[in-house]
Amino acid sequence: MQLNKMIDHTLLKQDATLEQIHELCNQAIKYDFASVCVNPWYVKECYQLLKNSNVKVCTVIGFPLGSNTSEVKAYETKNAIENGASEIDMVLNVSAMKNKDFDYVLKDIQSVVKAANGNLVKVILETCLLTQEEIVKACKLAQVAQAQYVKTSTGFSTYGAKVEDVALMYQTVGKELKVKASGGIKTYEDAKKMIAAGASRIGTSNGVKIILEANQK
Repeated sequence: MQLNKMIDHTLLKQDATLEQIHELCNQAIKYDFASVCVNPWYVKECYQLLKNSNVKVCTVIGFPLGSNTSEVKAYETKNAIENGASEIDMVLNVSAMKNKDFDYVLKDIQSVVKAANGNLVKVILETCLLTQEEIVKACKLAQVAQAQYVKTSTGFSTYGAKVEDVALMYQTVGKELKVKASGGIKTYEDAKKMIAAGASRIGTSNGVKIILEANQK
C-alpha cells in the first residue's frame, strides 16, 4: 500500500480551531491520506469538506481516558456516524483491564462495534499503561469483539507508539486484525520502523512532513 493511504492525518488538540481543521482537510485531500482523525465535535464539518474526496472521517470515542461507560461510548459512536464518521477509534477501558474485568472490557468494545454498524473500529490500548501480558490480552479481546484494528496510543498519556509494542500486537493478532501505530510518530524514519514492525496505519499530526521526507528518498 502507498504510504499516504496508511496515514490518518490527525488533529486532536483541545484548542484546535476551525481554520486548523480546514487546513487539515485540505492537506488530506492534497496528499490523499486515508483519513483525517478529529474530535467528535468536528466530524460534521470534516464530512462536508471531504465528502467529494477519497479521504475518510475518523473520530475518537471515550477519548482520551477510555473511562466513559459503555452506554456513553455506544451513543457517542452512533452520533459520530450520523454526523459522517466512517472510522471509529475507541479508547480501551484501561481501569477495567487493570482490574482484570475482561468480561466488561469485551462487552465495552462490543458495544462500540455494534453501534458502529459495520464501520471500521480501532481499539486504542494505551500501551504505555499496560504490561506485555495485558497488551496481548487486550488484543485478543478486541479480536473476539470483532473490531478491525488495535491501536497503540492516544498520544495524550506518558508516551506513544513503541516499535516493540507494535511488533507484539502484530504477532498477537496480525493475521486477523490490523495494527495502527499512533503517538510520537514525527518522521519518515519513525513511520518506516512502525510499518516494518507490522503497522498498516499510522496516526500522526506530521503526515505532510512524513510524505515530503519520503519523496526525497
